[in-house]
Amino acid sequence: MENQITISQPTMLEALNKSEIDTQIATAHAYPRNEEEALRKMAKLACMDEDTAADCFYNLQRKGADGTMTVIDGLSVRMAEIIAACWGNLRVQARIIGNDGKWITAQGICHDLESNVAVSKEVKRRITTKNGYTFSEDMQVVTGNAACAIAYRNAVLAVVPKAVTNSVIKHVRAMMANARIDVPKVRTQTLAWWATKGVTEAQVLDYLGLVNIEQIDKAQLFTLRALAQAINEGTTTIEETFVTPQAQAKVAENVRQAATAAKAKAEQAISRAKVKSATGGE
Repeated sequence: MENQITISQPTMLEALNKSEIDTQIATAHAYPRNEEEALRKMAKLACMDEDTAADCFYNLQRKGADGTMTVIDGLSVRMAEIIAACWGNLRVQARIIGNDGKWITAQGICHDLESNVAVSKEVKRRITTKNGYTFSEDMQVVTGNAACAIAYRNAVLAVVPKAVTNSVIKHVRAMMANARIDVPKVRTQTLAWWATKGVTEAQVLDYLGLVNIEQIDKAQLFTLRALAQAINEGTTTIEETFVTPQAQAKVAENVRQAATAAKAKAEQAISRAKVKSATGGE
């Protein structure tokens, strides 16, 4: 019987994948990135126009149980895509690696082919409603895509040096600060956009901590734009941003009122007991 050599399919795939990566690494070393040119391209693309600049950031505000406001901001998925494209010699991918019926898990991998630094980031997103019902298949796809986008961003920003991103951020923020916009017109357009998402003017004002819409200035408009970017990317949801905080505030107010009423009732009881004691129980 002749000797037969069997090559399993996984081994062949692994060999092909390794060969592909080795070729990409060799190409990256043969054509290393020009860091100054990469920075110039990033700034040029990010500052191409005011809309692009505004989409480079996300912004969230969260009110704690003690009433203190925490601001969470950072670079958006769009900005991570610009950085990856301009920095070059990166191997980036994002994929779904888990779905247990309650959570979808996405994995983002970024490999710098020049420095041979690779980072993997995982992102989880719930696929059940607050009542425990599982999302439809279409909504699971949407949620999975959002999780992949965020995992992609996190992996890229973990590999590309922060000094690079900080340099670009300064250019973008400077452009936004100097931008000339028709505040009343953009304000009307912005509130109309939020209305299409089911968010009322009162909810927007409550989120910004303002009394009337005339107080919404250029900075507040950029904040709302960055919040919209966070919602579009899947970093947060309209329910988490507008509905849940109001519900929590209502519960907290009910608890406060109940505590105040209980305290008043207790004080009245103590007062009656003191009167009764002073009059000898009459």
